[in-house]
Amino acid sequence: MRGLLQMTLDLFDAPAAPSVAPAPAPAPEPGPAAPALPLADALAPANFTHPRASREIMLGHARVAYEFIRAQRRTIGFVVGAEGLSVRAPRWVALRDVDAALLEKSEWIVRKLDETRERHQRMESSRIEWRDGATFNFLGEPVIVRLDPRHAFAGSGGAILDVGPGGEGNAGGERVLRLALAGNASSAQVRDAAQAWLMRQARRIFTERLDHFAPRLGVRWSKLSLSNAATRWGSASADGGIRLHWRLVHFRMPVIDYVVAHELSHLRVMDHSSRFWETVESVVPDYHQLRRQLKEEQLSRWS
Repeated sequence: MRGLLQMTLDLFDAPAAPSVAPAPAPAPEPGPAAPALPLADALAPANFTHPRASREIMLGHARVAYEFIRAQRRTIGFVVGAEGLSVRAPRWVALRDVDAALLEKSEWIVRKLDETRERHQRMESSRIEWRDGATFNFLGEPVIVRLDPRHAFAGSGGAILDVGPGGEGNAGGERVLRLALAGNASSAQVRDAAQAWLMRQARRIFTERLDHFAPRLGVRWSKLSLSNAATRWGSASADGGIRLHWRLVHFRMPVIDYVVAHELSHLRVMDHSSRFWETVESVVPDYHQLRRQLKEEQLSRWS
């Protein structure tokens, strides 16, 4: 069975232990009856359903309806994605062997399904309703959107940031992004205007940070491109080209500095060896913590 099994694991996952059936519970001693509702809640199974589910199985406490595909492959493969669990198996593998493989890795599967559901819920709860009064983060601080059709904000691309007393570095000052849009502007118009402003700020800030870290790392960068990739915050090419996700400007400056230093370090070491991480650490000593923040973030939540 182990020779048939292939899974998509997170980088830092350890192999999951096989599930063990629980021992029968001893008969309860006489006493007051437990409240019915909490007990029912405690025993209620979790449900995970793939939109193209064709088979179903109980994995511990969870009822999992999953997409099942026969394919020209040599192993049974599990993938937990945004839609749920997908299982692909060779045409010659019996269904009982597929069930056995699922049960063997049930702990890992259910944990990943739980994590995926929680990420989706966090993303939905933080999704912005783009209108007058909407709020988003810029450099780790909240910014309030105000539609201000009275001004054209000449030379500023139709948007200007008003900062409260103390200037841009004052964490307590209210920040208001005024957009030259009518009060009845659509959600898409407000989103596009705010995003255009953010992208201009991203290019300005990233250029400044690249110029700051490149001499300290002894490298030269040749070109900055803004990215909207779905799965990565940045990349570097051997010719000195740097790509950075524009949504990094939602984060505090130390997080931006980590990603900038990370990509510039690739101009010295084009892999993730220990020498590479030592290079990053030489300019961003607390990169471990900053890297963890990025791993927990959802790239698509601002869409």
